[in-house]
Amino acid sequence: MIEAIEITINNKKYKCSKDITLQEIYMEHQLEFKFPIILAKVNNRLKELSATISENSVVEFLDLTSREGNRAHLNGLIFVLQYCIKKLYGKEYDIIVQHSLDKGLYIHSNFKLTEEKLQKIKDTMKDIINKDLPITKVTIDRIEAINYFKEIGDLSKAGVLKYNTNNYITLYRLGNIYNYFYNLMPPSTGKVKDFDLTYIKENGFVLRFPTVYINNKIEKYKHHKHMFEAFAEYKEWAKIIGVKNSVELNKVVSTGKINDLIKIDETLQSSRLLNIAKTINEKKNKVKIVLMAGPSSSGKTTTSRKLCMYLKSFGLNPKTIGMDDYFVEKNETPVDENGNLDFECLEAVDLKLFDKQMADLLAGKNVKIPTYNFSTGEKEYHYEMQLEEKDILIIEGIHALDNKILTNIERSKKFKIYISPLTELSLDNHNRIPTTDNRLLRRIVRDNRTRNYSVEKTLKQWASVRLGEEKYIFPYQDESDVTINSAAIYEIGVLKTYVEPLLYSVENDSPYYEEAKRLINFLRIFLPIPADAIPQDAVIREFIGGSYFHE
Repeated sequence: MIEAIEITINNKKYKCSKDITLQEIYMEHQLEFKFPIILAKVNNRLKELSATISENSVVEFLDLTSREGNRAHLNGLIFVLQYCIKKLYGKEYDIIVQHSLDKGLYIHSNFKLTEEKLQKIKDTMKDIINKDLPITKVTIDRIEAINYFKEIGDLSKAGVLKYNTNNYITLYRLGNIYNYFYNLMPPSTGKVKDFDLTYIKENGFVLRFPTVYINNKIEKYKHHKHMFEAFAEYKEWAKIIGVKNSVELNKVVSTGKINDLIKIDETLQSSRLLNIAKTINEKKNKVKIVLMAGPSSSGKTTTSRKLCMYLKSFGLNPKTIGMDDYFVEKNETPVDENGNLDFECLEAVDLKLFDKQMADLLAGKNVKIPTYNFSTGEKEYHYEMQLEEKDILIIEGIHALDNKILTNIERSKKFKIYISPLTELSLDNHNRIPTTDNRLLRRIVRDNRTRNYSVEKTLKQWASVRLGEEKYIFPYQDESDVTINSAAIYEIGVLKTYVEPLLYSVENDSPYYEEAKRLINFLRIFLPIPADAIPQDAVIREFIGGSYFHE
């Protein structure tokens, strides 16, 4: 006898047969969504549409406007892209997914590209998508999977599976191609209709797709020169030292050579910052203000203080100012759409006072500098500042690169720095490490250590933090004179030792359980790295503790 179960969707209850698949019921709800349904949550657990339901459940369908659906949409696009390239040119042709670039992914091809070739690839992708070919989940023996990837020349994926202790591995099949992805996948190619390809150079292009931050549409591509060059420089260095992905990093760890890599990486980071200090010193007769901005957990505090040390070595006397001290009074602070005080918008800054005081300082005047008291919501004035001949202002704040600040000071007197951990290390050729995940791991560790925040509290705040970055930081990254990459090539392995135990504190009935589980599964790919050899002035110390600048 067929047993019936009750499924609740959008507060409506439906009687269904036991072991019905999500695939069998989702089409009835497709009209409620702008984009194709891609995944579902069943009792708050993420499921692919091929999953069956065997008990009374609450179901929520997801399209690419959700973060989870967006990840699956992107994975599906990468798989379709790989499939089409091999279909067009042969099995030895492939791609390497490298890093984010203007709400898209920069992808390197192992063959020479032309704009005509890229258009042909795009047309073939559209054809495969229109055919709605199935993307099938298969489970095979791990050793068989390793041998398969070795046979097709994908040594990075074979290497990743070497560090996986499971006896069986889940792969995805499209046509006659198998691949391994670390997030859930759409059930078929027809679910990933929304994309575009933009030609960059003869072996590089950008895969663009709707994101949750640009009204779920694909906007015209804008090239970010400084960002692209920073990623390229880091990638070239990683290639030189032979640590381009998680497999090669794990090899360094397993052979006992990680301390050498840490020393080399930190020497390089210090050298880059010293060169920036040298550039500022060469412009000291003109540049009087250094402005620094970057997204959350970029290591701004450590970097700015370290930069001050290097500037002092050239005979300059840096004086620091935080834009947070120029917030308007609490009763003047704008509120967001939820009625909460919005400290992230530019209107939260007393711009008139800030601009006047900075101009007065450059004019040699004595200025009473405010300190914002977050308890009272008011500015307090405890000390004065006056710039001498060798003094230079270092200003840090989320709006520091916004061209709407300091409009009364000519551009040539300002040196602008954008900082972010631009994570170029990848998991393998088709699975990258998002910079946002790197920053999130940093933030979880720091929040717990310095504020006693739970993982859930940090994850709850993260969406709001990310939205603020998209509004007030990322649009101005091209205003910078230089981009600093604060990511250490070894840091994921270090963060793992601190953050992994914390992630296990998220209970399975938490709304953040799936995100915690995703991060745990991601971290399992990396061998743990002890922090013993990390110097006190390293950026990562700002998060894990033991920093020369924070302790």
